Amino acid sequence: MGEPTVLGRLSNRRTFLKGLGAGALSLAVPGCAFTRSARPERPNILFIMSDDHAARALSCYGSNIIQTPNLDRIANEGVRFDQGYCTNAICAPSRATLLTGKHSHENGVVVNNIALDREQTTFPQLLQEAGYETALIGKWHLQSEPTGFDYWNIL
Repeated sequence: MGEPTVLGRLSNRRTFLKGLGAGALSLAVPGCAFTRSARPERPNILFIMSDDHAARALSCYGSNIIQTPNLDRIANEGVRFDQGYCTNAICAPSRATLLTGKHSHENGVVVNNIALDREQTTFPQLLQEAGYETALIGKWHLQSEPTGFDYWNIL
């Protein structure tokens, strides 16, 4: 692997979240960090989540058996979570936690057959408010139609 970019070196979750919070603050408070005319181009965000992968299911995470050169390139050029942990290892509760930023007992999805309350704020909705176009393709598993996505095509 080549030398990771600045974003790729942000392996510390706390550092990443502080940066994300500062960025959100600068969007919410006009003139807080920089003026609109001086704002750098926003990055594209591609979030890939998959189920049931072992720690070394991708070669960018150290697999000597599985080779994933295209995913390795994306991981090398962006942010890669090296210490990501799941608060609930069940599929739907885990997804709801990720989308809402709330633990399962707070977002209401504690088992797989409970629908995600569509009134809850999700990070895709916040991205939309910041001017991003959002899409979801693949597994949803939350017993409700997705919210916060401009386009979605779910299984």
